[in-house]
Amino acid sequence: MAETSVPPGLALAPDDPRPPSEQLRHRVQQGRADGTLPAGTRLPPVRRLAEALGLAAGTVAKAYRELEAAGVIETRGRQGSFVRAADLTEDLAVRAARRYAAEITELGLSPQRALELVAAQLGRSG
Repeated sequence: MAETSVPPGLALAPDDPRPPSEQLRHRVQQGRADGTLPAGTRLPPVRRLAEALGLAAGTVAKAYRELEAAGVIETRGRQGSFVRAADLTEDLAVRAARRYAAEITELGLSPQRALELVAAQLGRSG
């Protein structure tokens, strides 16, 4: 069985008086705001995170449901739960980046070359 570790930024503080689900919600929101959990970050599955944090799966599921209702994360079926962008422009940019990454992968180009191509296009004057 694989070792289960808590992703950076999601560890709970034992001395925090808030309930664990509230602490987890706060950690995800804080991570999105400070960039430690950027838009598009895949969160661990509920059961895996619950095991890593020593919580009941229902506690993590509650936090995920509340984060989704608040628009902080989105769940994509069996693909999992992902951090959403804080604003529509960034959300659209993340989606465009995903499409581009999929195309680059399909073409067989390296990530470095893909970034060089984007940088060149962004540097063009209109």
